[in-house]
Amino acid sequence: IISVLFALPSLLSVRKISPLNAIRLSFEKSGSKFDPLTWLVYVLMAAFVVGFTHLQMKTWVQTLAFTVSIGIAFLLLIILSKLLMFLVKVLLPKSSSYLWRQGFANLYRPNNQTLMLTVSIGLSTLFIGTLFFVQGILMSRVTLSSGSNQPNMVMFDIQKTQKVRIDSLTKAFKLPLMNQVPVITMRIEEINGKKASADTNNRRAYRNEIRATYQDSLTAAEKIVDGKWIGKIKPEETVYISLDQRYADQINVGLNDKILFNVQGMMIPTVVGSLREVNWSRMQTNFRVVFPAGVLEEAPQFHVLMTRVPNSELSAKFQGEVVKNFPNVSVVDLDLVLKLLDEILDKIGFVIQFMAGFSMVTGWIVLVSAVLTSKNQ
Repeated sequence: IISVLFALPSLLSVRKISPLNAIRLSFEKSGSKFDPLTWLVYVLMAAFVVGFTHLQMKTWVQTLAFTVSIGIAFLLLIILSKLLMFLVKVLLPKSSSYLWRQGFANLYRPNNQTLMLTVSIGLSTLFIGTLFFVQGILMSRVTLSSGSNQPNMVMFDIQKTQKVRIDSLTKAFKLPLMNQVPVITMRIEEINGKKASADTNNRRAYRNEIRATYQDSLTAAEKIVDGKWIGKIKPEETVYISLDQRYADQINVGLNDKILFNVQGMMIPTVVGSLREVNWSRMQTNFRVVFPAGVLEEAPQFHVLMTRVPNSELSAKFQGEVVKNFPNVSVVDLDLVLKLLDEILDKIGFVIQFMAGFSMVTGWIVLVSAVLTSKNQ
């Protein structure tokens, strides 16, 4: 579609060329007038770019930011091209040799390709640099996830009665207890006094079960962006919870809104006390809803434990002991997941480099073609 749109302006201009134009000199003005169809095509081109960008990014803020940035880059390259032609025309010494004067004059003579080549090469360089930038971000995220200070094994469905023995077994293998959190299953019963049947515009908030936790401090992956963090309360105090900022937006909840949770039959009224920004890419347990300590300690729950095993041999022995002594506990070896992710990203990196190389070769072909075309005119 976009290729057809970019080709249409040239095709539309052909329909208004009169036979007299064939014998006009190239530097004479053809007397072309405003063409509404051509401008309609330009509008459609811009609309296609905006629509395709929104389809990828899903948010209008990022869509408009990207589109405006491309427009600014396009405009700057046009200005740079015009400035280059002006400076060459004004500053080129008349005492220069014929070859130099003729060569530089080709930059601003009639039917020159300076504007097209400047914009094409500039935008191509911009997009190729963006490809390598994205590749660097992807690689750095995997490197952080698989670093020596990150856990590579997770155990879940650990019951409260098994927690101490699992801890002892992990320490017996000289493995660190890197991340250990309780998990409680619950549902939202009411939001600001409205049940699911009454809150027709927000039924998604009541539909699914929530895995929440309680903790007295923030983790390294969390940052308060609004409100005040309350890590511990007494039984008679108001329960101030903390929500993930994106989750709060999804269920249309803000600070000081009241939420009634159904914790497996027990109703717990809460107030939204803070909103958190959560780094979900970190290799650790993260939660959309976090309660303060002093509320859910006696609620039905299971625990998740994360550790780091230095090698596959020790990993196999440790997993065997866990399965033997705690058959209900599930163990996931994250090293295998990270290795698969590494392989996928290596292939993505190769594709990015191939596309960059292909774009450069194509650009050089266009450049050589334009030079040869200008030479034969």
